[in-house]
Amino acid sequence: MTIPVSLSTASGSSMTDISSDVASAVSKSGIKEGICLVSSPHTTAGITINENADPDVKTDMMMEIDKLIPLSDGYLHMEGNSAAHIKATFTGPSVTLPVSEGQLVLGTWQGIYFCDYDGPRQRRVLVTIIG
Repeated sequence: MTIPVSLSTASGSSMTDISSDVASAVSKSGIKEGICLVSSPHTTAGITINENADPDVKTDMMMEIDKLIPLSDGYLHMEGNSAAHIKATFTGPSVTLPVSEGQLVLGTWQGIYFCDYDGPRQRRVLVTIIG
């Protein structure tokens, strides 16, 4: 079962915590044991798991990613968003998590993030639950 989740991003590069949206999709699916695949169908956005207790972690991550992959670096892609494509490749398009007793299994400090590198935009995440 695949459940789409819609979201709006507010800036050029951002990390949005989608943990509650994914947990809701798992609950809605009715599947008690299995796996949950969270994926981005966008070439300039990715999905990652990281700490969601301290918002400075998101800030630090985006700052370092921007240092590694600058917005402008002589890229040839005519659309002007090559950095966003490269960043999305580094982050990856998906994460897979276990589902146990009808609940998404995450560590104490873990959250699921949608990383948009080419915003602001209307975006979509696909949550596929397999039991």
